[in-house]
Amino acid sequence: MDTPFGEDQPLWTPSEAAIREANISQYTHWLTQEHGLHFEDREALWRWSIERLEDFWASLWSYFDIKASHPYSAVLTDHTMPGAHWFPDARLNYAEHIFRNATSDRPAILFQSERQPLTEISWQELTDQVGALAHSLRTLGVQPGDRVVAYIPNIPQAIVAFLACASIGATWSSCSPDFGISSVTERFQQIEPTVLFAVDGYQYGGKTFDRLPVIKELQEALPTLKKIVVVPYLHADASTEGIHNGVLWSELLREPAELRFEQVPFDHPLWVLYSSGTTGLPKAIVQGQGGILLEHLKSLILDVDLKPGDRFFWFTTTGWMMWNLLVGGLLAQAVVLIYDGSPGYPNMETLWKFAQESQMSFFGTSAGYITSCMKAGVEPGQNYDLSRLRGIGSTGSPLPPEGFHWIHEHVREDLWVASVSGGTDVCSAFVSGSIILPVYAGELQCRSLGANVQAFNEAGQPVIDEMGELVITAPMPSMPLFFWNDPEQQRYRESYFATYPGIWRHGDWIRITERGSAVIYGRSDSTINRMGIRMGSSEIYRIVEGLPEVLDSLIVGVERPHGGYYLPLFVVLRPGIELDDTLKARIKSELRTHVSPHHVPDEILTIPEVPRTLSGKKLEVPVKKLLMGIPLEKAVSLDALSNPQSFQYFLEFEQQRK
Repeated sequence: MDTPFGEDQPLWTPSEAAIREANISQYTHWLTQEHGLHFEDREALWRWSIERLEDFWASLWSYFDIKASHPYSAVLTDHTMPGAHWFPDARLNYAEHIFRNATSDRPAILFQSERQPLTEISWQELTDQVGALAHSLRTLGVQPGDRVVAYIPNIPQAIVAFLACASIGATWSSCSPDFGISSVTERFQQIEPTVLFAVDGYQYGGKTFDRLPVIKELQEALPTLKKIVVVPYLHADASTEGIHNGVLWSELLREPAELRFEQVPFDHPLWVLYSSGTTGLPKAIVQGQGGILLEHLKSLILDVDLKPGDRFFWFTTTGWMMWNLLVGGLLAQAVVLIYDGSPGYPNMETLWKFAQESQMSFFGTSAGYITSCMKAGVEPGQNYDLSRLRGIGSTGSPLPPEGFHWIHEHVREDLWVASVSGGTDVCSAFVSGSIILPVYAGELQCRSLGANVQAFNEAGQPVIDEMGELVITAPMPSMPLFFWNDPEQQRYRESYFATYPGIWRHGDWIRITERGSAVIYGRSDSTINRMGIRMGSSEIYRIVEGLPEVLDSLIVGVERPHGGYYLPLFVVLRPGIELDDTLKARIKSELRTHVSPHHVPDEILTIPEVPRTLSGKKLEVPVKKLLMGIPLEKAVSLDALSNPQSFQYFLEFEQQRK
């Protein structure tokens, strides 16, 4: 039984002016003028983009005027996954496309933190700093292909350091300073970096955290490091005392230098991202300069509809792929807005106040943040001037219909809401928003151009209006080049291609509607499968967390010996609320009525907090493994959690059950 998430009537419909002025409308007009192609709607354009894959990506190369010192000899030489080879022989540089439209009198970045008021960094300042830093890195011996890592929050220095590395052709990788020492070392040790950028400390939720002791531990754990660059952030007078081969950030910016761009192959490694690492060593995912360049131009200009001068924000840390996508906003000549600190400090209105002060155009966040604002009773539309805001983006987990309605009722009625879903694996979205399409509450508007997204049933066949496995049946340029230290691609193949050889299985449940929109139901590897009836966990969360007493929840389905099945529901309640028989009965009644009688939990229990990854995702699979009797050390890597103490409850719970 599949429970529909969406609604019959659109919540929002674009105006004729919005459709006419949309970037994607300009692109389709260009396709008509230049290639004689005509498309009746966005769905027809998507079909052309997947059926004529090479023509589509070649058109983007021309439309976005990709600057290459050497032309490509073909668009795609092999459709095999993994192994697709895009734009061979082309030589280019990602950072060059960031700076090719730099205008000295315009802001490039607006920055605010818990410790610092709104600050502007102009394009001229950004160009000067990146040029000086790149020159210093070259002087230190950094060459194309060398790995440069950063233990740094979402601050301007992170963007400067990344762009300097990209201009050289060095490979970037970053972790947020809230990562513990084990989480950082198990990521960075894999790629053997030569330079580390690190802050002396940071502030979050009004509390300060010293990181100089961690830097010294990192130096011991990363023997390939030749230089450590200390970025004073917590203390202006931070020093490199006790750090071997340490240098202060300011010293690397002293000597002005012209910004130069190393020309590298299309598939030259741009950065290394990491999987969550909750159940093993994080996968070190390598993505290329050219693939990311094309994918982010497509995603941010044609999907997010960024225009020059727009003020683009996504709340993120440097340990989440959304930071990398956010920096890509500079490709669209947008002003990138970055915020460092807790979104809930001193209260849940902080980011809405930031939106007003920065004159934000697009507000990117997570479904969890929207839900928290709902629970906190925040009234952004009443309390702040959000007249410049055109759209709100949501990712990280499915945004329930109630979240869509809350935005329209409490932020602004005429806002475009773009719920999107993709992954670190491609640093982009598979299913996205489009400003030329209506918005249906609970639905993602469309499949991304060039992404052949299908829902596969149990027989491995594509289906419409049925929940199935989210698969990608054709390559995308930003798919991983490889995993680091995976020379035979064994781990790469096991991660995506073990179920359907040659077809990417992403691990989400999805339903594609007749109108081409989609609904995401949660991770397929944590599916609730009771009496042979599959159910995505997001459907259950929508109902449970819609109750005013419930702040958060977690549900797992545990297979038992001899065909048994155990379905516990764990809830985080509002302060002062008790889980009595009346509330339990209400929760069960709501689930029986709105989801399915087969998915009413066996038990409902209260927990202090839901275990989450460092990027905020619920950890259903590790809890399931623990309740199946798998030892804690094999079920989860606690260092990969934002709240490792949360597992203590489940450990004690399982011991008591035994």
